[in-house]
Order: sequence, then structure tokens, then C-alpha cells
Amino acid sequence: MQEKNSTCVLLVEAFYGGSHKQLIDLLKENVVGCVAHTLPAKKWHWRARTAALHFMQAIPPSSSYRVLFTSSVLNLCELVALRPDLAHLKKVLYFHENQLVYPVRKDQERDFQYGYNQILSCLVADAVVFNSLFNMNSFLSSVGAFLKRMPDHRPKDLASLIRPKCSVLHFPLQFPHVARSVPSTPGVLRSEELSSQSNVDARGTPPETREPGVPPGPGPSSSLGQGEGLGQCDASIRVVLAGGGEQTATMEGCGLGDQTKPLHIVWPHRWEHDKDPELFFKTLLKLKERNLAFQLSVLGETFTDVPEIFAEARGQLGPHVLHWGFLPRKEDYLAALCQADVVVSTAKHEFFGVAMLEAVHCGCYPLCPNSLVYPEIFPVEYMYSTPEQLCKKLQRLCKRPDLARRHHVQVDTTAYSWDALQQGFADLLAAPADPHP
Repeated sequence: MQEKNSTCVLLVEAFYGGSHKQLIDLLKENVVGCVAHTLPAKKWHWRARTAALHFMQAIPPSSSYRVLFTSSVLNLCELVALRPDLAHLKKVLYFHENQLVYPVRKDQERDFQYGYNQILSCLVADAVVFNSLFNMNSFLSSVGAFLKRMPDHRPKDLASLIRPKCSVLHFPLQFPHVARSVPSTPGVLRSEELSSQSNVDARGTPPETREPGVPPGPGPSSSLGQGEGLGQCDASIRVVLAGGGEQTATMEGCGLGDQTKPLHIVWPHRWEHDKDPELFFKTLLKLKERNLAFQLSVLGETFTDVPEIFAEARGQLGPHVLHWGFLPRKEDYLAALCQADVVVSTAKHEFFGVAMLEAVHCGCYPLCPNSLVYPEIFPVEYMYSTPEQLCKKLQRLCKRPDLARRHHVQVDTTAYSWDALQQGFADLLAAPADPHP
């Protein structure tokens, strides 16, 4: 992407896990002259509060620094105050999520400090970049109302100071190359070759990490965190991994070519309340009550504090379950996505939606809320506005699973690939013409 020169890009990540880790690793691999300083993805709230103090001591002084890139977990304002030698750099702040609208169970539980930190960071940054238009607009439109929580002497028009610095640069995905050998069936429009790159952590964040803003649990769940009952399918899934290696996962019994098989529904999200598993399982129980045939895979990472609805649903939906739990092996996760027909989101919060795009890339028909980031990515035909609409759409597909299997999803996932977005990141990380204005 760049010719080697004296430019040094300082990558600072206070929460090195999940999508935050993926982005830092991707930049280190592809941008010459990067040096990274990170903190493990644990105790998110403490990272947001105190990471600047750590990096003040951990980042060695250097005259070669030209650009500082960090996520919005870090209080950038504190760091540049503690390290004046970094203040002159081109400072880029990347928002994976924003704390002004991050869902909490009760608004009284929202900690003012986290959103306040992000506003301060925007004020000192030179470029403020969001992973989606929804993320950017929801942040900017909430600044005024958020600051009204201050008892008095409230600052005015801060959003107007931040807005000129803002832009959208989607999170770059490195879609794995997945080749599937399936029985030949006329009319099935899913491609056998799902093209693109390799080396994405497609199963989502590792079980020991979580996205910022999610209430912390003490650690991974030992009872529900590992996959059980892996479904049987006759598709052979070949996954090309990083470095050109490849592995094959073969499963028997639910061939994509057999249109008489029940609809296979996958839910590949974190097992937490902000993904609204209650709505998802309530909908599936309605399908069960109506004696509709379907199969189910519930994927995604789990934590010790797993919502009770998962254990209840596991018992009630047992006969329908093909797979239940986190898949440690990336290729197993991809195989599960390739075998599914429909991917469902019931999220109450989503600033980008990596899992949905990965599932679509692997051939799944998406159903997602007509809100949050989804209208930015998915055409209206894949959306629902009410729980009743979701149930109706799934009921139709249960009766006619071939509609999902024959459908070619009208979403160009390559638009969100590293190949498509790398020039945008190269421009973002380019050093200013005069590094010492």
C-alpha cells in the first residue's frame, strides 16, 4: 500500500480483541511503518478509564511518529495531554461503536463518563472515522441531548465542531475463500465458489473478549461456551486459511441440493441481551407451535453471565437443534454458515454487523430489523419492522425452504472487503505534508 519511508504510524488500541484486534492486525500486515501498542481485551470499563495512563508510559518517544490511529475506547484527550510530544501528530479516531447510544437496560445505568470521553477525544482528533453512517449520525445527533445531563454550564454546539472532521470508512472484512461441493440441483442459485480473501476471525470475537460497552462478565462460560450437537450435512466445505493453507470440514445428512430438507436457521451472535435472543426464541417457539419444520444452529460467543433464555430455549427447541454453542475452529464456523439457509438478527444494537455479512457471504438469506445499521447495508426485502413480520417471513420460508435456497442475495459483500477499502485506509493513514505545522 505504501512505499517504505520514514513515516511511522502509531497504532494504539486499548481493547485488543474482536473487531478491534482484527483491524489493528490488518493494518499492521498491510501498512508499512506501523508500530502497535495494545492492551488485552479485558475489563473494558477500566480500559476506557485508565488506558491513557498506561500508554503514557508504554509508548517510547520517537521522532519518526507522524500519524496516531486509535479506537474510541481510548481517551485520546488524556493521552495527548499526558504526552505532549504526540499532540502534533495527525490523530485519527476510529469508532467501532459509540457510547452515546449504546444500549443499557435502564438509562439511569448509562455512565456519563464513557460518552464524555468520546466527545473529548473527537475534539482533539484531526480525523474522526466511523464504521457506518448509522454510527456517525447517531453519535452526532446525540451529543446535545447527552450533554444536557450536566447540571449546569453546558457547552453548546459541540457537534458542529466535530462534524467537519467526520467521515465513514466501513470496517474491512477479509472474507475467507470458501468452496463447497454440493449435489447438483437445477435452479439452485447459490454459487459453489464464494470468492475473496482469507484470515478473518469469522466466528466473531474470541470467547475471552467482548465488544466495548457490553456489561462485563467474569469470563467465558464453561458450560455453554463450547459447541455441541454439530449438525449433519453432506456438503464438503473447503476453507482456505491465511498463508494459503486450507482445511476441509465435511458433514453428512442435510445436503443443500435436497429441497425437501427443513429450513436451516442460524443465529450467529453474542449470547447477550442487546442481541435480543428473547425475541428470536419466542419467534421460533411460535413456528414450533404451528408444527412447522425447521432446523436451528445457535452460534456466537458466550460468557459466564448467559441470559437464562438460552437454557430454556435449548430445552424447548431440542429436537430442532443441529448445533448449539461457540465453535472454536474457524473452519467449523464457516461450515455451519455454509450449511444454513437463513441468518436472523434480532439485535437491539448494531453499528456494523460483521456476523450478518459473513453469513451472507457464505450463502445465507438474511432477515434483519428495519433499523440500526441494517438499512445501510441490506435492501428492504430482507428486513422486518415488527416481531409479527419476522414470524411471518420465517413461516413462509419454513413452508418453502427452496425460496431461500434458490435466492441470490442482493448484497455485494465485496464492497466491505479489505480489497475494496484498503485505499481508503491508506489515505487515512497518510502522513500530513507538513508533520510539524
